[in-house]
Amino acid sequence: MLAVIGLDIAKRFFQLHSVDPDTGEITKLKLKRAEMVPFFSNRQPSVVAMEACGSSHHWARQLRALGHEVRLIATKFVKPFVKGNKNDAADARAIWEAAQRPEMRFVPVKTEAQQAILALHTMRDGLVKARTAQLHQLRAVFYELGFALPEGRHWCVKRLPEAFASLEDKIPAMAIEAMRDQYQLILQLSERVDAIERKLEAFKRSDERCGRLLQIPGVGLLTATSIVASVGDAKEFSSGREFAAWLGVVPRHTGTGGRVRILGMSKQGNSYLRTMLIHCSRAVMARQKEHSPWLERLMRDRPWNVAVVALANKIARTIWAMLAHSRNYKPEIQQSAA
Repeated sequence: MLAVIGLDIAKRFFQLHSVDPDTGEITKLKLKRAEMVPFFSNRQPSVVAMEACGSSHHWARQLRALGHEVRLIATKFVKPFVKGNKNDAADARAIWEAAQRPEMRFVPVKTEAQQAILALHTMRDGLVKARTAQLHQLRAVFYELGFALPEGRHWCVKRLPEAFASLEDKIPAMAIEAMRDQYQLILQLSERVDAIERKLEAFKRSDERCGRLLQIPGVGLLTATSIVASVGDAKEFSSGREFAAWLGVVPRHTGTGGRVRILGMSKQGNSYLRTMLIHCSRAVMARQKEHSPWLERLMRDRPWNVAVVALANKIARTIWAMLAHSRNYKPEIQQSAA
């Protein structure tokens, strides 16, 4: 029987908690970062449990290479086991206890390649937010000066040269120069976003799973690459229902005494992936000319946003089936199932 070690990781210090399965001896140990690899190199193979947090996937890969079994646990599943005041030792003990629960769910360890692709998505998302903020700020300045720029980045940027020309002799030159600098910053941010998208396009061409996911109506480059990089092996999920629940596009529920109430969507899991799926379903509902009978009935009988989430749920289940069973998208099967 392998010993179970609860490990609370941090930037410089790591707290360890373990109980000897034969003697019951409790070990509480504080390690420095440089002591981590030598310590676990000299131990017998063990089950090492950690919270799924910053750098946890890196340490999971390191410990697996040393022959240990690694279990990553979501933070929300560890919190109920913390007793008393919160500190590193209490967290390590809670992780040790949570890892031994028979129905505990664990987070799959990501590879370095997966994390690299997700890093590209994170950088692109930050650049898009920065570009949007700069554009809104510039639009507000022009609005205060009497020039109303249209909504939408494409049309707003297209009208900016005309807007600058209209204010040429009305405000000081230093203000015009500062506004032009901000306009150039917006263009530079767009170039950086395009460069990251070209890198994601290269990843898409190198991974056949992305090509198969692009067959699904509404699924584009960002959704396909982020799903493939986040999920890894889809067989980690037992069903499409579990995958959709992991993405947070299923309803919450609460109940007692045998009465259960269905609430809104759970919004659990990765908010970025959930946003991508919601955008996919909005695109299908708004732009696709012909819909399945199921979707037409849903759009007719239910509120728009309810139908959007329902379609996102269905897309999530389709994605899981294609990844878990290495299938291509077949519209006729989807239509008959609906």
